[in-house]
Amino acid sequence: MPSKDMEQFQVVGPDVSLVVGAGEDLMLPCSLKPNISAVNMRVGWFRVYTSDLLLHLYDNGDESKDQIQSYRGRTSLFKEELQKGNTSLKLSRVKITDEGEYRCVVRSENWFDDISLSVSVAAVGTYPVISMESYSKDGRLSLLCEIKGWNPEPEVVWLDNDGNLLPDEDTETLRDTERFHVKKRVTVHDSNTNRFFCRAILRDHMKEAEIVISMSEKAHAEYAEEKEKQILEVFTVGVTLDPDTANPCLILSDDRKQVTFGDTQQDLPDNPERFRYNNWLSVLGKEGFSSGKFYYEVQVSEKTDWALGVATESVERKSPIKWCPENGYWTVGLWDDNEYKDLLNPSVFHSLKQKPQKVGVFVDYEEGLVSFYDVEARSHIYSYTGQTFTEKMYPFFNPWHNTRGKNSAPLIITPVHYME
Repeated sequence: MPSKDMEQFQVVGPDVSLVVGAGEDLMLPCSLKPNISAVNMRVGWFRVYTSDLLLHLYDNGDESKDQIQSYRGRTSLFKEELQKGNTSLKLSRVKITDEGEYRCVVRSENWFDDISLSVSVAAVGTYPVISMESYSKDGRLSLLCEIKGWNPEPEVVWLDNDGNLLPDEDTETLRDTERFHVKKRVTVHDSNTNRFFCRAILRDHMKEAEIVISMSEKAHAEYAEEKEKQILEVFTVGVTLDPDTANPCLILSDDRKQVTFGDTQQDLPDNPERFRYNNWLSVLGKEGFSSGKFYYEVQVSEKTDWALGVATESVERKSPIKWCPENGYWTVGLWDDNEYKDLLNPSVFHSLKQKPQKVGVFVDYEEGLVSFYDVEARSHIYSYTGQTFTEKMYPFFNPWHNTRGKNSAPLIITPVHYME
């Protein structure tokens, strides 16, 4: 019978992170040194989170079926190689969610050793799709580049006809459970060529698209912009604040058009409609909508923190809750005087080149659309698309705290004026 020292072994594997494309098969290398047989040993593969979760288990010829659900049917050992000490695992049809740390543990009757491996999953998504959002009479073109299905987040750049990088402007990044969706905007000036490129770059992968803008396209953009202005004018509604929903820390103006944070909490009845939680300094509009389209504007100038949007009638009002569509909120806001986002959803960030002074909110109930606009810049901020509305919707306002006078300006519902 071999001695204990003769049974000792080392588990070895790669020192560098493994990179694989989504949908491909991957071998996770793991072997014994010296190359003794692992046929009668216990070989365990684990996905490392806060604790080890079983990925695949081989025990003296038997394989366990008790493994992470998402890996079932996708893992296998190279059984014919176990005799040579090869305990590598084959992972088939790799998903973005497979990215992370893995652990290979090999145990004999008297000894064990293990290694950890890192896996990065790359997904090359769609080619850039370029569209022209607007064309102004002073010759400025607003272009949008959109890519989907990439992982990790690629670098997205705009270039002119000579291959020169164009200055960064608004970037919007969304991430679902697996991949990134990036929108990047740029404003360029009308030129002789009007030829521009958008490029997505990820490691050694690159996809590029170009746009050549004709006079007819510019005319169409001018028409579309004028048409949008007419649409907003038609669907403008009167909005006033509902005092029965206002958090007791909020002060409403007599005409119910302004709201600001007060120094003391008012003694108000705790009726079911009222927002009560101290950090949720919110109030709804008096008017609700269960069909059609509506538009209103709110002055946000001189504020460092605020939130606007719409909310359903049944939203939670007495305890903290995440402001997201799943909970009946469709909002955007300013945080710490410089960060714009759809609030409390870290997967979406907006970097705007200038602070909006007035924000327009547009809702199309049947289309499931909520859009936000910088009124004075006449530019789009953000849109929630493809939503499903089943309840009455109310305008939503949150002026946030007043910290030593820093955020004391009110949110003001303003009349809609149409600039020529």
